[in-house]
Amino acid sequence: MKNLPYPRKVLLLIFCLSLFNYIDRQVLYAVFPLIKTDLKLSDAELGFLASSFMIVYMCFAPFVGYFGDRVRRPLIIGVSAIFWSISTLFSGLIRTYGQLLCTRSAVGIGEAGYGTVSPSYLAEWFPIERRGRVMALYALGIPAGSAVGYLLGGFLGQHFGWRNAFFIVAIPGMILGVTALFLTETPEKKLRSEHIPFKGYAALLKNRTFLLICLSQSIGTFSVGGLAAWMPSFFVRTFEISVARAGFLFGLVTVLAGLSGNFAGGWAADWLHKRTKRAYFVVGYMSFFLSVPFGVAAVTSGSLNMCLAMMFFAEFFIFAYSGPYHAAIVEVVPVTMRSMAFAFDIFLIHALGDAVSPFLLGVVSDSAGLPVAMFIAMIYLLFGGVTSILAGEAYKKDFHGKPAPGAVYPVEA
Repeated sequence: MKNLPYPRKVLLLIFCLSLFNYIDRQVLYAVFPLIKTDLKLSDAELGFLASSFMIVYMCFAPFVGYFGDRVRRPLIIGVSAIFWSISTLFSGLIRTYGQLLCTRSAVGIGEAGYGTVSPSYLAEWFPIERRGRVMALYALGIPAGSAVGYLLGGFLGQHFGWRNAFFIVAIPGMILGVTALFLTETPEKKLRSEHIPFKGYAALLKNRTFLLICLSQSIGTFSVGGLAAWMPSFFVRTFEISVARAGFLFGLVTVLAGLSGNFAGGWAADWLHKRTKRAYFVVGYMSFFLSVPFGVAAVTSGSLNMCLAMMFFAEFFIFAYSGPYHAAIVEVVPVTMRSMAFAFDIFLIHALGDAVSPFLLGVVSDSAGLPVAMFIAMIYLLFGGVTSILAGEAYKKDFHGKPAPGAVYPVEA
């Protein structure tokens, strides 16, 4: 660890934080069936547990983004991780549905602080030609953390009760959060110390490429959020397997697909970036379009093994766009407003995505069945391919492949 270049130390710590960010978030879904029985909840009420988290998460993000462009981002990252971890621990102490809504909403506050400032902070430690791969590693925390959350949640919930699952996963985040407090700010941010007035962020609303990236991500987030919340329950109900096995299988598929999909997407974007101005967006629309047929095949299959195989390929392509689109935002937004850009991105993708999808799909499930709800989540991904094509065209016209104004890139790490 001592011999690692500083940017790689930052990458390692931010990756670990991202991992537990999603472990603490997704462990809830693995124990949905147990909470449903214990608290006697409907599917709509279960879905609103996820939606309440996202509503708070997306609404709090702009406030953090404003301060993230003005103060040391490592301070925000560390405090946020400690806060969400403590809130996760308290989720295991609740006695009523209302109390659980409050603790999960509090987790959203902490994770909003982290998610708003960490992508730009990490990207600025690396040169532009490596950012696709670096941000793919950052995004790898989504499938890896989700998978571990499902695995731990399913296992611990099945054998020790769902409350203990929250207690155990909360501890590492506190330790990592304290460590993050000692990170330093990036050279690029130190060189550009001017502050944008709040009204200056209106410029983001005129950035067509940025808005189309956000819209594309919101479509993917809607479907991914729905899958994250309901696929373990889908396995339990459709194939009559245990909660622990459902969490294990979906977690395994998610981590394998996420690992390979994120690496493939990041590598492809960096490779294409040398050949076309629209590299990030080509990877984006291909990932959306290719995920749909596999996803539809997964949720309509009558065989568990076939469902798992098709779900692997669907998730492989769904995760492929994540790293390139994080890198694209860094490229098209000036350094002085990147925290707010990611805050706005968080607000939009969750407002139109997984803040509403678990609840809406829960309502569909109550009325038409869970397989129908999962089918809708898969078909919706087609629109992400369309908006990704439009984003690539806007980028070609508005930026001509040039980096964001005022960008200063660090040396190779």
